[in-house]
Amino acid sequence: MRVVEAFRDSYGTEPAGVWHAPGRVNLIGEHTDYNDGFVLPFALPWGVTAAVSPREDGVIRLRSLQAGEPVTLATLDEAEGWARYVVGVFWVFRQGGQQVGGADVVIDGDVPRGAGLSSSAALEVAVGTALNELYGLGLTKMEIALAAQKAENDFVGMPCGIMDQAASALGEEGKALFMDCRSLGTRNIPFDLASHGLQLLIINTGVHHELADGQYARRRKDCENAAKHLGVDALRDVTDLAGALAQLSGDERRRTQHVVTENHRVEAVIGMLRAGAVREIGSLLNASHLSLRDQFEVSCAELDVAVESAVRGGARGARMTGGGFGGSAIALVADDRVESVRESVTEAYAERGWAAPEIYPATPAAGARRLL
Repeated sequence: MRVVEAFRDSYGTEPAGVWHAPGRVNLIGEHTDYNDGFVLPFALPWGVTAAVSPREDGVIRLRSLQAGEPVTLATLDEAEGWARYVVGVFWVFRQGGQQVGGADVVIDGDVPRGAGLSSSAALEVAVGTALNELYGLGLTKMEIALAAQKAENDFVGMPCGIMDQAASALGEEGKALFMDCRSLGTRNIPFDLASHGLQLLIINTGVHHELADGQYARRRKDCENAAKHLGVDALRDVTDLAGALAQLSGDERRRTQHVVTENHRVEAVIGMLRAGAVREIGSLLNASHLSLRDQFEVSCAELDVAVESAVRGGARGARMTGGGFGGSAIALVADDRVESVRESVTEAYAERGWAAPEIYPATPAAGARRLL
């Protein structure tokens, strides 16, 4: 295993263990998680693998096979860049009174970075899962996910919801994860596309976004302000959408319309999946994209072209996925239309002089686990 060889080369010993956590793609339920709403992601076959050994001196030594020079940190506040996602997990555990010392860590990842497939959550959850075992913390998978989210919120400074980390920690092969982001209740929903002659294609636009640039935080603030004006704890609590919209204007009105209708779409998709009507969810994917484009305003030209050309090529439905401002779209496609969809999207990008997007099928994979 490449990460073990790198660990041996870097530190001169064998790692105490190797852990893996996957990235995720969100089938539907976008920007609903931090509004206490519903989401339906699933874990991907690609992720982050971490070879880790504990250290008694509190020092953290990090190496990423994707990020160049190794880093040695005597204190947590020395961390910069990608290392902050790792060190943030140590910080959360120590802040919570857990007896977590140092570690030697080597990271290897194959989640496309900046594609909106949660490489950062995979990194946090892989490290959190390793530390949980190495230091005998006794945490559940959800508690690891919550620690990873807190690391990203409070140490990195990115105000994400719980969806990405939960999908990485709790995913199951062949299933999507329905999650109520208020209660943290979860239920695995069978999502076997192959038996229905379908594939879910990820279209990586190649536009790399940094959500910490303020746009994501601004959308979240819009939602919080709207909830305050409506006198509810979160937009998930809006039951009379027409009445709510009559009380709001501008950005707050648009954000509210998206969140409320997106929660309904998640519930509708789950109903269709349970009824075996998998082919029929495409129209809800389309509706989700239009809402994200027009009401939540987090799409971009590359995502819109990916979605529109995929549908034109024969996809049953498509939408942007992830936080937005770049990243990836998904398309639900019958087996016999996959090549048509690929050609349609690739040609649409070429016509605009854009680099061809990466297109690959996604199947639900297992969540965080120990490999060695």
